[in-house]
Amino acid sequence: MESTRELFQIMTRRFGLLNKNCCTVGGHDLTPVQSHILFEVDRQHHPSIQQIAETLGTDITTFSRQVQSLIKMNLIKKTPDPTDRRVSTLALTVEGKYVAATIDHQMNAYLDDVFSFMTEFEKETVLRSIKLMNEAMAKSDYCCKPMLG
Repeated sequence: MESTRELFQIMTRRFGLLNKNCCTVGGHDLTPVQSHILFEVDRQHHPSIQQIAETLGTDITTFSRQVQSLIKMNLIKKTPDPTDRRVSTLALTVEGKYVAATIDHQMNAYLDDVFSFMTEFEKETVLRSIKLMNEAMAKSDYCCKPMLG
């Protein structure tokens, strides 16, 4: 019988989260972290760098390097907040919107394919279970922090 950890290890690998690059779109090789940043910048309306770092549970230094690489790729633009110059907001460029939409389409196609091997009841059960898991993880003191060894 597979352990709980083994099930999550396998799922992590199958989602490609251990890969150096998760996707190549428009000539850009993106890491899983960069893909998540694009998704969140697209989802939130002109978020600050701090807001996205907190959403992703990433320390600001590492996060800033990732944002800089996305700016160099012309996928994100950083603008000083007019009300507080110490804060910078992020937005997708036209190219960034294309890349984010393409990744979204690819992920949805992948998930549709995965769910095609399940009945509607099984799909709903999995999605309900993931929602429960996400809610429980949010309550855990260990959530979104590196494990200490």
